Amino acid sequence: MKFSNIRLLVNDFDKSFAFYNNILGLECTWGKLGDNFASFNIGYPSGLALFKAELMNIAINNADAKQNEILQDKIAIIVQVNNVNETYNSLQSKGIKFLTEPKDMTAWGIRVTHFRDPENNLIELFSDLPNEK
Repeated sequence: MKFSNIRLLVNDFDKSFAFYNNILGLECTWGKLGDNFASFNIGYPSGLALFKAELMNIAINNADAKQNEILQDKIAIIVQVNNVNETYNSLQSKGIKFLTEPKDMTAWGIRVTHFRDPENNLIELFSDLPNEK
């Protein structure tokens, strides 16, 4: 087996595409606005993909499925950045509503902040805390 990608099944493809491409600034490696599928470089050339949820429902013979409601997060997308505070400020200026302000998680050795994408997927940004010697 070989890892291919993480595929988010989304209800509003164009809104999600614009979010990952324009707001987060991820490089699109396949697809475009108006398509059914797109992939983005997340340090792995096509590591994150978007796909219309309704088409996956058809593919797995579950066409009657309703749009998912999140009761408890089942997945989190974890993205390493150079500086959590700078990225937080930059994304906040683009309209991102954060769930948490940047904070040190000393037990984890990282600084983190969290927000959701247009499909309500949880995203964590982190950077390593400096090593204390």
